Amino acid sequence: MVERPEGDPGAERADAPGGVADEVLDQPLPEGVRRRVVALTAEWFGALTVAELPPPLRQYARFTPTRRAKFAGNAMAAALEGDALFRQRIAGKFREAQPELAAALEQGTPPAAADPLDVAAAAYVLRPEGWVKLVAAAGEEAQRARAERAGQEAERELARLREELAQARGEARTEADRVRADLEASRRESESLQRKLRSALSDVRRGEAAVRKAEAALGEVRERAVVEKAAADSELRRLKARIAEVEAALEASRRSSREGRSVEDMRLRLLLDTVLDAAQGLRRELALPPAAGRPADTVDAVAPGRMTPKDIATRALSETDPALLDQLLALPQAHMVVDGYNVTKTGYPTMPLEKQRLRLLGGLAVLAAQTGAEMTCVFDGAELAAPVLLAPPRGVRVLFSKAGVTADELIRQLVRAEPAGRPVVVVSSDREVADGVAKAGARPVASVLLLKRLART
Repeated sequence: MVERPEGDPGAERADAPGGVADEVLDQPLPEGVRRRVVALTAEWFGALTVAELPPPLRQYARFTPTRRAKFAGNAMAAALEGDALFRQRIAGKFREAQPELAAALEQGTPPAAADPLDVAAAAYVLRPEGWVKLVAAAGEEAQRARAERAGQEAERELARLREELAQARGEARTEADRVRADLEASRRESESLQRKLRSALSDVRRGEAAVRKAEAALGEVRERAVVEKAAADSELRRLKARIAEVEAALEASRRSSREGRSVEDMRLRLLLDTVLDAAQGLRRELALPPAAGRPADTVDAVAPGRMTPKDIATRALSETDPALLDQLLALPQAHMVVDGYNVTKTGYPTMPLEKQRLRLLGGLAVLAAQTGAEMTCVFDGAELAAPVLLAPPRGVRVLFSKAGVTADELIRQLVRAEPAGRPVVVVSSDREVADGVAKAGARPVASVLLLKRLART
């Protein structure tokens, strides 16, 4: 039996046989009642001194009722259930605050108009006779109220869903009517389209037959056009080359005119110098006496003790013998035109273009000093990413082809610019270049021959 303090009004009822001490709540406190009990305890918690509080609750003594309910709710509920003295002190404060409700509960006649949760919370704290029934009845009342609210909400939700269902059914009927109307319109439109399709297919078949005929005629026209275009392109290239030659000749003529002489005079003078030098060289080479020959001496025959044609043939040089290049450059007024990149990419292709040019031009400068021949080295301008800053070595003319003109074409222009009869040697392994300059009267030699000759310098 828990001892109560003296003067506690409920002490006698608690000690009486068959009193509240015999009543035990056999189920958890309903949630609604528990919240009211915690709120009630938090309200009168502050009226007690720190010494009157259970040790676990003393740390919340300075809290406001709201904070007590929030942070110490579980501790206060446990103290009310397990600490009878703390519960009696809270009950005493409640009797002082609400004496009418407390008296009614002590008499067993709770007010009919009071909130069942408030009545149950007060009964749990005061523990009058029959308090377990009051708490259970409050819990049932709260559960019933929740059930009623849930039922009302369910009815409202059901009514809303019924309205939405009726509205959806109406919309579905409207949509079905519209779909049927659209389907009927689509069926009529499909029939019309099928008729049009059959007519279009017939037109397509006729069109395909006409297209096949047109394609056959177009193929013939294209073949003729290809042939004519090829001929026109060939003629255009020839005319462009001729125009370029005429423009170059015109420019040279203008330049020569400004200098007081014409291209023809220069060509004629160069040819005359070539003939004179050749005649003088031939006279010195053969040690010719004054002219004493006779027509009979021109007849081809072998005189006794002289060389036979077989002996002469054995003196011919190989096409890869560097001595052949020396003989060609020893001719009077000889002019050697070099296909620059063809030679460098044959002899040292792994070097950068700049070093290829410098190495070739250095060798040509030495060769020009040794032979005295005129030398022109031609490079393809299409290989250049920027203008070349290059000082040509002494005795070597360095030319780059213009945009749209290849080095091969520039070499052919140089050969055509020379007078007929002047010895011109073209160094290139390009068969097209060799054949072209040979037709123009120049002597083509392979790049390997020049490389071998330069290796000897």
